[in-house]
Amino acid sequence: MTPASGREGSLGAPTRHPLDWRNPAFYDPAALTRELERVFEICHGCRRCFSLCNAFPTLFNAIDGTATGELESVDKKVFAEVVDNCYLCDMCFMTKCPYVPPHPWNVDFPHLMLRAKAVRAKRDGLKLRDRVLASTEAIGRIAGIPVVAEVVNAVNRSSAGRALLAKTLGVHPEAPVPAYHWRTARRRLGRARRAQEPQGTRPGEPQAIRPGEPQATSTETTRGRVALFATCYGNRNEPQLAEDLAAVFEHNGIPVRLAPRERCCGMPRLELGDLEGVARLKEANVPELKRLADAGYDIVAPIPSCVLMFKQELPLMYPEDADVQAVRARMFDPFEYLMLRHRAGLLRTDFKQPLGKVSYHVPCHLRVQNIGLKTRDVLKLIPGTTLEVIERCSGHDGTYGVKQAFRAASARIGRPVAERVARAAADHYCSDCPMAGRQIESLLGAAGAPRAPEHPLGLLRRAYGI
Repeated sequence: MTPASGREGSLGAPTRHPLDWRNPAFYDPAALTRELERVFEICHGCRRCFSLCNAFPTLFNAIDGTATGELESVDKKVFAEVVDNCYLCDMCFMTKCPYVPPHPWNVDFPHLMLRAKAVRAKRDGLKLRDRVLASTEAIGRIAGIPVVAEVVNAVNRSSAGRALLAKTLGVHPEAPVPAYHWRTARRRLGRARRAQEPQGTRPGEPQAIRPGEPQATSTETTRGRVALFATCYGNRNEPQLAEDLAAVFEHNGIPVRLAPRERCCGMPRLELGDLEGVARLKEANVPELKRLADAGYDIVAPIPSCVLMFKQELPLMYPEDADVQAVRARMFDPFEYLMLRHRAGLLRTDFKQPLGKVSYHVPCHLRVQNIGLKTRDVLKLIPGTTLEVIERCSGHDGTYGVKQAFRAASARIGRPVAERVARAAADHYCSDCPMAGRQIESLLGAAGAPRAPEHPLGLLRRAYGI
């Protein structure tokens, strides 16, 4: 394919067009096929993304395996395989593709894959195992019941339990599965945070900004009080995240309260193309978070994918929704927030404990937020600490890395990360995404050197000695 004449705007920052998912034409199978052919032809002529995920090798190998070596000879069944191997990490759009808008070729590979998933979900419905794996809240409520949690965790650690998961849900026996805690983050933090509610405010009701009180309106400025969106995973699977976040923020004079109510952010549904499911969760979450933003709170979440959902995916699905845009403006990654405080001279640097050498993995859904390596920058402030930064996909990516159909590809993508962690022989290894951390742990275990991952919030708390 001959490059387009003129590269007007192609060297500028990528422009993301809103997702036109409520337009009936979005679900037209013939139009979708034409767009897949157009974009796949461009990708075939470029191939810069061959090393990112398994979607691109699947496409290129299929083309190269034909007699003509051209896309037109590829069986259309392969298109579905390409779609299945895209887990919406967004790295091709953000870091590799030279043809993203404002380039006139207007390539947005992740959102095209999302469209294809949405068309299939609307046409065929979702498989039961996919619905179950994406139902993080329902699974958590059942698995998080006292006693039940212990049984579920024991079963998930047993060979018989893993065989059952493989048979019923298609979960690979070697894939990492999370533990469940009945003492959730909301249980652990809830009582203390309710005690902090201002006088005259109903439980769970945010305090209004008083007349004359300064109110920040820019994401470059923090308000100094935070509402925590605990997330499904952070609430039930790794509740220590919320405790560490609250301890670090409050050590820095930033009051932390829980969002009164929260549902799943919607990312598991988005990855399946279940846009109606995403919409239902948005209707539950956004009004609650908007009330907090209006009341003078910034919002933080400890999982990068959940932050990305409110910062990017929902705003692109609802570009005209003022409430969605208001939440987007006050949503922060925890270390992004801490670095903004540091820039304003408000971050405490009274560290008590050096960390030594830290192997730090940067997850994809943090990289594509375009905020820079804020976790690295905060950890570098700790005396006696050196960092090896790994900017490469772990291969976990939602449910992709646990499914039998994709586990081999997932492990192949993540193995270079695990090998770098092993070679570093650092005192700690960590990732902002706890699921990526567990993926690395599983791959280290395969190499005979299992070691538990940590989280940067826990390391920062340790450095503060709190």
